[in-house]
Amino acid sequence: MREVQEGAFKGERQGFDTMHYAESEVRRIAHVAFQAAGKRGKRLCSVDKANVLETSQFWRDIMISVAAEYPQIELSHMYVDNAAMQLVRAPKAFDVIVTGNLFGDILSDEAAMLTGSIGMLPSASLNSASQGLYEPSHGSAPDIAGKNVANPLATILSAAMLLRYSLNLPEHAARIEAAVQSVLEQGLRTADIFEDGANKVSTSQMGDAVLKALE
Repeated sequence: MREVQEGAFKGERQGFDTMHYAESEVRRIAHVAFQAAGKRGKRLCSVDKANVLETSQFWRDIMISVAAEYPQIELSHMYVDNAAMQLVRAPKAFDVIVTGNLFGDILSDEAAMLTGSIGMLPSASLNSASQGLYEPSHGSAPDIAGKNVANPLATILSAAMLLRYSLNLPEHAARIEAAVQSVLEQGLRTADIFEDGANKVSTSQMGDAVLKALE
């Protein structure tokens, strides 16, 4: 809840927000996170601000409770400010991160730039049955629509996520991810990730290259 109103402090307006999570919501998110970790490196880091926010302590308590159902998954906790620093300092120390919407919105964009561009970041919004919406995290990018310059890799990698998390076809997902890796190793780059010495290509050229690598 957001509100701006007249406050008691010197008669000035005051702004405040209320963060609200139901236990069922946090438990649902926790199960999705633990299941995702089980398909990867079996490590889950829960990010919160439990030293300041009661909501975060509530979140942490539930994560610990749900962890008992997943003894094969290593659960750790990290305050969001430290997590932001560690993502830059040692990104490979993380495997799966679970956090609330506010912190996740910030950390996901930071994580995207570790790859060089938000155009490299696939995303999925999943329900408890692993059904969901898969899309590049950058949205529609209307400012470059129709110019054949957008990076298609986030969209392609979102399809790989669909195969892995909703259709339970990890081998097929791995083929797509390997094709993307192969194309990048060839030095092909769209404008957003271009660097000296690389081969700048268009959206369609990058897509064709990934398709060829899949053959």
